[in-house]
Amino acid sequence: MRTVDLVLRPGTANDAAECGRICYEAFAGIAHEHGFPPDFPSPEVGVALIETALTHPGFYSVVAELDGRIVGSNFLDERSPTVGVGPITIDPGVQNQGVGRRLMQDVMDRAAERGAPGIRLLQSGYHNRSFSLYASMGFVFRETVACVQGEAILREIPGHPVREATDADLHACNELCRQVHGVDRGGEVADALKQGTARVVEREERVTGYATDLAFFAHAVAETTPDLQALIASAPAFGGPGILVPASNSLLLRWCLASGLGVVQLMSLMSVGLYNEPEGAYLPSILQ
Repeated sequence: MRTVDLVLRPGTANDAAECGRICYEAFAGIAHEHGFPPDFPSPEVGVALIETALTHPGFYSVVAELDGRIVGSNFLDERSPTVGVGPITIDPGVQNQGVGRRLMQDVMDRAAERGAPGIRLLQSGYHNRSFSLYASMGFVFRETVACVQGEAILREIPGHPVREATDADLHACNELCRQVHGVDRGGEVADALKQGTARVVEREERVTGYATDLAFFAHAVAETTPDLQALIASAPAFGGPGILVPASNSLLLRWCLASGLGVVQLMSLMSVGLYNEPEGAYLPSILQ
């Protein structure tokens, strides 16, 4: 392929159908090749996801074209001080020909221009080619993460009451995230509050954990593992392929397995720039 002729441009809402189709087919093809279930169950889900990213003011988008035909896209979640990459998808017909590297370099340049202190992404552990690409571009492996899914647990953890979050909780959630990660993710929490998916857990009349949702595209932060268990146990369902549990938190992972959840796949959390070892319990989102 003539990668020199590749044109990169900002994405628009009109790109949703084609970029969404590519997103579904690319992820489904790679998953099938390795014997794993696809991250997205249908093309419609892929289109809806891409449309949301293309129209949300907190996301930067870039689309790759060759001879006037869309062949890939990439996104940067800019809602928080550290930024998250993805989804990056390449048309199956032009994969492994340099398009992914160009799209990755574009979002990394964007992050540098904005002065973002760090960039994060999660990568499917079975996809060696993407791991090699990210490592070659400077991303450092940080953590193995287990994507787990199953029936809702629906029970209370004694001494750890969970309730729906309100706008008044935003400050406490941001302070908690800074305590655990060194930076806040206030933009994502604000979105979750608008959508009505955010929850908090309290002890001694203070917020000790929160979740923007219990889902693939959501994150959670807590002072302790029991706080995080309470949030997980209260969820009516786990959205998308499942929640992302750091494998190093063996207590939490064993508890999830004992509660009937199963591992769907293992993923690699990778980053460039600022990365603080978490001082608490957490669940990353697929974006960071």
